[in-house]
Amino acid sequence: MLRLNLSNEPQWLDLGHGVRLFVEPLTTAVMLAARNDPTILVATQAAESEGTLSNDDLALVVAKAVARIVVKAWEGVGDAEGKPLSVTSDGIDALLDIWPIFEAFQTRYIAGALVLDAEKNV
Repeated sequence: MLRLNLSNEPQWLDLGHGVRLFVEPLTTAVMLAARNDPTILVATQAAESEGTLSNDDLALVVAKAVARIVVKAWEGVGDAEGKPLSVTSDGIDALLDIWPIFEAFQTRYIAGALVLDAEKNV
């Protein structure tokens, strides 16, 4: 059975390591917007012409594009001196370059949509 969460309100997503993200729900509109992100377009064009983009590389590019759209606030993210940082695109990209944070974001946020997509293809 497909369970719908009809709330369109942002929610806190705990990524562990003291990091929480305040994110909008992952919707079709978000995925379509991410698909048109310039970094995804460049990466997929490079993959088509050179065949150099792995699935893991693409997953990181997509996760960053989605996160830049949906992350509205965060807790537990600071600079080298430990001062809290404001959410920025560069900050989101840097945060997702940290392996355990990327894995948690993939598993706890993006994977739900991908699992549902995979199930329809069975």
